[in-house]
Amino acid sequence: MTSDPRTPGAAPHDAADDAALFAALRRTWQHVDPVPAGLIDDVVAAVASADLGREYALLTLVVSDATSAVRGDADMLTMQFSDGQTNVLVHITPAERDARRLDGWVDGDVADVRLVQEGIERHTASDGGRFAFDDVAPGIARLRVLLSAPPAAGGSTELLTPRFEI
Repeated sequence: MTSDPRTPGAAPHDAADDAALFAALRRTWQHVDPVPAGLIDDVVAAVASADLGREYALLTLVVSDATSAVRGDADMLTMQFSDGQTNVLVHITPAERDARRLDGWVDGDVADVRLVQEGIERHTASDGGRFAFDDVAPGIARLRVLLSAPPAAGGSTELLTPRFEI
């Protein structure tokens, strides 16, 4: 047994007594209020899927050649993204040499728009909320829209879309 260094002149302190006390407390709580069955699995699933609902709500497929009733350009795609305060409309069309053109419109005060693909960011200026990217390679992408000012009290200055395929 050793003296407790935190309190001068205190009675000797035994770490084994602490371990026994904590073990008794653990057994008591396990008996009185046990962990509900499946709680750990439910928490892991909730954490893993927490952002999926937000991303699904953020992405709305407006029109594509697969759902359109009229003829149009092959691979034409229009999507709308919204975080509840700022809306982004994106139109993707085929271009030369297997590339794509991405045209977009934002209804907020935009400072910069960035297209993120495979870790590479391209940026373009916005003209009254309108922006465009030429020669975009097919693949997975997302947009990062930087706003000049927060849309409303507590609003964000950035809208990051979910990943989408170009």
